[in-house]
Amino acid sequence: MGQALPRPALRPFLPADAPVLAAIFVASIQQLTGDDYSEEQQEAWASAAEDETGFGKRLASELTLIATLQGSPVGFAALKGNDHIDMLYVHPNAAGQGVGALLCDALEKLAGARGTTGLSVDASDTAVEFFRKRGYVAQQRNSVSINGEWLANTTMKKTLGSGRAQA
Repeated sequence: MGQALPRPALRPFLPADAPVLAAIFVASIQQLTGDDYSEEQQEAWASAAEDETGFGKRLASELTLIATLQGSPVGFAALKGNDHIDMLYVHPNAAGQGVGALLCDALEKLAGARGTTGLSVDASDTAVEFFRKRGYVAQQRNSVSINGEWLANTTMKKTLGSGRAQA
């Protein structure tokens, strides 16, 4: 008989996490976005993690949560201010195991607890369907230039607290 998959857990970001989170960021971009972005676009996007110290400072300046499986980091998400999901990345080996959903749910609950009525996210083409299934609605299409490469994303928004009448 099959064993149950380990369940992901959450913990806060620690500065020592920066190198492993930078690696998760790069692996996620390189292995999960190939159908939507060229290799050059992926390299430009992933370059944000080349400076691990700067990447760590960015994560430390936001409310960043780490998702773990059996104690090892496999994903992370960062809330910028009280109302914008700045980053949500899952290692390809942990994709499809509920890690992204756990991170997104946690950020939504934390934002709601801070009095935020809505969240926004600039979702990559790869992530649009994930956020759409979670109740986010596309607002506008964007093009951003990163290291000389143009990347597209979609600003999506979700109103929080709309599910209060649940039994």
